Amino acid sequence: MGLFKKTKTNHLTAAEASALWLQYLGDSMAICVYKYFVNIVENKEIRPILEFALQEAESHIIQIKDFLKSANFQIPIGFTEEDVNVDAPRLFSDDFLLFYTYIMTIHGLTAYSLAITNMERQDLQNYFFDCMARSKEMFQKIIELANDHPKFSNVPSIPSPEQAKFMQTTGIVSNLMGDKRPLNSSEISTLFFNSKKTGFIKSLSLGFSQVARVEEVRNFMLKNVKLAGKDAESFDTILKEDYLPIPEKWDAEITDSTVSPFSDKLIMFHAAFLVNAALTYYGASLGANFRSDILLNYSKVFTHAMEAGAMSYKIMVKYKWLEKLPEAIDRKSLEKEKT
Repeated sequence: MGLFKKTKTNHLTAAEASALWLQYLGDSMAICVYKYFVNIVENKEIRPILEFALQEAESHIIQIKDFLKSANFQIPIGFTEEDVNVDAPRLFSDDFLLFYTYIMTIHGLTAYSLAITNMERQDLQNYFFDCMARSKEMFQKIIELANDHPKFSNVPSIPSPEQAKFMQTTGIVSNLMGDKRPLNSSEISTLFFNSKKTGFIKSLSLGFSQVARVEEVRNFMLKNVKLAGKDAESFDTILKEDYLPIPEKWDAEITDSTVSPFSDKLIMFHAAFLVNAALTYYGASLGANFRSDILLNYSKVFTHAMEAGAMSYKIMVKYKWLEKLPEAIDRKSLEKEKT
């Protein structure tokens, strides 16, 4: 018998249940977000991309429900029509709507690729492969359109080396003494990417801070603006030391509206999602950098993201906004019930 052969085709492993559960939460949120976006967008080239994103999220919800029901799994509550006000005034510019979709599509591609590696059922593998293919299609459409928008910053180019060379030292010791070698291509790429994504968190948190109803949520968003702004600036500083360009910032694309398109529950979930994603990308970037000043910087921003993550979960638990993931059987409680 094969290693992954199962007696029940509707059986879900913990990895499969987790991937489906988390995607359901994310896509139910995306439906709310994109219903609002589609209602406010004016650019005729951006609209089809937003409509595509909405349709994909709606399709995912239907398929995930089927997978969970067939396995007798509880379907999450997620987010509903109660979490969105599509008639709220414009909070974001059309360019920001496109940039938002660009960032969230990157997150989707990353999540789907990770999910596939943990899928044992072939139908689930095929489902996530299809999600990747559709996201790839959307990503390419976004990039094609973004090339005509000056706000979308391109990663800096570097000259081709004249010949193959080998490192004589990692540079870590010399960095500590102030003798910094130039940034290599991997370091430039990760610094630029993380600056762009962290700047996005800052701008989105700025918009959320204007419309949040609960004071704790508003205060959290304002703190997130400061932390994410400081972290994005730290990446930019390192890039500028080598006279490299930095990503454009998006704060100016947030309007002065104070009417919330979304519930505070959705706003907090969104913030927590982005903080978790930042931790993942910061962690991956650590392995691609050798300069001591960059390693120390990632250590600092990682700590900031951990702090923001802890705060966000504390608020969500307090207001009963955080749904509990499926858990293993509580054997200890069962034993206590016998005694």
